[in-house]
Amino acid sequence: MYEQIVIAGFGGQGVLFVGKTLAYLGMDTGKNISWLPSYGPEMRGGTCNCSVIISDNQIGSPIIQSPDTLIAMNKPSLEKFVDTVKPGGIIVLDSSLIDLKVERSDVKVVYIPAMEIAESFGNSQLGNMVMTGAYIKARETMFSADDLYDSVKTHIPPQKMNLAEKNIEMIKAGYEYDKC
Repeated sequence: MYEQIVIAGFGGQGVLFVGKTLAYLGMDTGKNISWLPSYGPEMRGGTCNCSVIISDNQIGSPIIQSPDTLIAMNKPSLEKFVDTVKPGGIIVLDSSLIDLKVERSDVKVVYIPAMEIAESFGNSQLGNMVMTGAYIKARETMFSADDLYDSVKTHIPPQKMNLAEKNIEMIKAGYEYDKC
């Protein structure tokens, strides 16, 4: 296994948290991992992305040129990274915030209204976890949803432990979304 993932969006959307969540999942399932954040000086509203590599073998570099998967949380991020995804790869995008259709026919595209789903549960700030659930569903042969739930429970910061069940609820909503 060698999975390269780019997660991209605006600051405040939980981009880096998704990356950490996937890195912990890889670590908890016995894989080697790399997590590399990239963001501008703006804490909220500026663009940010992170790269995660999960591998059975040692990882030589954290730099990703052509990801296997792109998780795009906003339109500028999709536009920036869409052409970098490897043929045969996956693009998971928040169709609540992105009104574009991916023109590429050589990738699988998962359109999920993550923000709308999170809002329907009363917490629009957890759209990132809906996207994470949709990604796990799309890559079901690599990771199980149960492994992800366990990883979230294990690694959520103590000061945010009250959000563990809400995060898991949103992951399940993304995983169970019938159009994934």
